[in-house]
Amino acid sequence: MIEILTSPAFNTIQDIGRHGARRFGVSTSGAMDPVALAAGNALLGNEDGAAGIEIQTFPFRLRFQTDTTFALTGADHDSTLAGSTVRPWWCTQARAGDVLAITAPRRGARVYTTFGGGIDVPRVLGSRSTHLRGGFGGLEGRTLQAGDVVPIGSSSRGSVGRFDFGVAPPDVAIPGAAPADDRGLRLRVMRAGEFDLFSEEMRATFWSTRWKISGQSDRGGYRLTGGKLTLDAPVEMRSHGVVAGVVQVPPAGEPIIQMSDANTAGGYPKMAAVIQADLWRLGQAAPGSFIAFSEVSYQDAVAAMAPVNDYLAKLRATADLYREL
Repeated sequence: MIEILTSPAFNTIQDIGRHGARRFGVSTSGAMDPVALAAGNALLGNEDGAAGIEIQTFPFRLRFQTDTTFALTGADHDSTLAGSTVRPWWCTQARAGDVLAITAPRRGARVYTTFGGGIDVPRVLGSRSTHLRGGFGGLEGRTLQAGDVVPIGSSSRGSVGRFDFGVAPPDVAIPGAAPADDRGLRLRVMRAGEFDLFSEEMRATFWSTRWKISGQSDRGGYRLTGGKLTLDAPVEMRSHGVVAGVVQVPPAGEPIIQMSDANTAGGYPKMAAVIQADLWRLGQAAPGSFIAFSEVSYQDAVAAMAPVNDYLAKLRATADLYREL
């Protein structure tokens, strides 16, 4: 068990998401940076789908009520356990009574805390992820608050093995996944269904603009500012299915990138879609930061997942070996 001591708004329990329920109008939810969550579980020897805590507002503090192994992944941040520094992308063991304190990231937007055995809340529609708009999943379907007591599952490894090591984060280990620089984060996208409805001028604007992620952004979607994408004539469209990564353009002309908690359907024209291999990078982009788009083919989008999958597979294999030392 862990006890939440300090938690500002919007920190939630998340796993890899609620798949197969979109036909019921239920969004996928799940971690905004699924690579960070998967890496934390791999460090601990958890199953891939184990739930952890997605922390996006700080400071965050919790107290361990029992001896527990845990890992910290995601954004580059400072944290302490019982007053001693814990590095990001590291796993270690806490003793009953230890307090873990996590401060705002230097770079990135979200920190993930995973625990040996995972967070043991009930599955709803196959997932433990918090669905805030629906009010289910996670802990009572809501954000975490001071005083909450969160159950932790039993790890098949128990406390056996070594739990004091770390790994290189994906933006260092994966070729081409460098973090955002002063010019912003460059994301690879494919053209979407209504791309050709926009004029050549609007398409050029989409590719050339350095878009800013608005403060009016959340897990549902990232609103972008910096340019206007307008149609020569209004277009009436039926609602259609959307998924995370789809870039829609409302009548006002400022694009919205659908994210983990996005609606399952919408009627705005679709300009493009961020490829799956870059969604975790986008999930670490904070409001106020800048992004730009580059076009890739479907074949390139599929191939781009290979380095991500290889990174996670090597991380899990390395962690398994390290714990046996």
